[in-house]
Amino acid sequence: MNFARLRLGRPALNEFYYVYILVTVNKPARHYVGRTTNLENRLKQHNYGQVPHTSKYRPWRMETVVSFRSEAKAVAFERYLKSGSGREFARRHF
Repeated sequence: MNFARLRLGRPALNEFYYVYILVTVNKPARHYVGRTTNLENRLKQHNYGQVPHTSKYRPWRMETVVSFRSEAKAVAFERYLKSGSGREFARRHF
């Protein structure tokens, strides 16, 4: 791999952008939609209380993960899942 071509803060070409849906273990009807390039680290952040929006509903588990090569597509899909029709889509299919 040519490390000189990598930019700090940007994923390498072989990495993915992930859109994920978390479900709280204690109240499965409560969920959270987010986006990351590192699923394991991001789930730890949610469960250690480092994300203000999810800290009071810990612990969380991954319910659904969709991977994208394109950051723009991941951003668009995350935005869709946070819309009214996207929430309904997720409720029915995930």
